[in-house]
Amino acid sequence: MKILLAVDGSAYTKHMLAYLATHEALYGPQNQFTLLTVQAPLPSRARAALGKDVVDTFMREEAEKVLAPISKFLLRHGISAKSLVKPGMAGEVIAKTAESGKFDLVIMGSHGHSAIGNLVMGSVATQVLAHCKVPVLLVR
Repeated sequence: MKILLAVDGSAYTKHMLAYLATHEALYGPQNQFTLLTVQAPLPSRARAALGKDVVDTFMREEAEKVLAPISKFLLRHGISAKSLVKPGMAGEVIAKTAESGKFDLVIMGSHGHSAIGNLVMGSVATQVLAHCKVPVLLVR
């Protein structure tokens, strides 16, 4: 099975990783894993003022802060994963990547906001569920 792990380095990502580690029979190393972290794009004026090289270096360093510890955790559990970093709105990018990459499953952590909380604050998980045609497993 080809599995996309949507990660942001939060406590909710850690819950999702703990779930994976305890369900090795379902999500073990026999599957293909890809880590995806999505970074909000900088406003064009900020990007122009800072310069492409500075922005690209910053984005690469921030992505590495998220992906490095997760990759180490997965390797300790015998799971090798590819890594992707994409800019944009997280919910849309995760859904599009899942479909364009022909993934069988998306696994991600969820904050577990109430319906009112989602209405007021929005939710990446809600956006993924609304836009993704690939099955999504939310871990709370």
